[in-house]
Amino acid sequence: MSEHKEAEQRLETLMSQTLRGLPSRRAPATLEARVLAELQLRAALPWWRVGFAHWPAVPRAAFIVICAALIAATILGGASALIGMRSLNEAAALPLSWMHPILMVLSSTGGVAALLVRVIPPLWLYGALAFGMVLYLALFGLGAAAYRLLYRPSLGDL
Repeated sequence: MSEHKEAEQRLETLMSQTLRGLPSRRAPATLEARVLAELQLRAALPWWRVGFAHWPAVPRAAFIVICAALIAATILGGASALIGMRSLNEAAALPLSWMHPILMVLSSTGGVAALLVRVIPPLWLYGALAFGMVLYLALFGLGAAAYRLLYRPSLGDL
């Protein structure tokens, strides 16, 4: 086992010396131009488009204060609902009042779906599920066959 490690160490040393002896290569001019253009583009970005650490002090402080206020409001609202000052439904009713029609439509759709599941015989549901699985497998098989046919490697690639 130690012979193997010694041989590996010698090979690593030889490879390291060989690679260090190679001359450094210069980046292509097109790459250098693209990188410099990207750096100039990023330097020209407005302060709100760069990372939070690069924002000016006043907007950073304002953002932290607003976040702290929202966290405090959330905690206090939950605590007041928990201790019974008002019910959770009352606490959530005002901000979510615009969602009432959407929730009614979803509730009605769920009721219709539950009714259909109770009315349709289970054997039909299992049959539809099996048929859907067969269709999915056929789609997967056809996709694999099309990929193999369209992207078949030529004899020279093998």
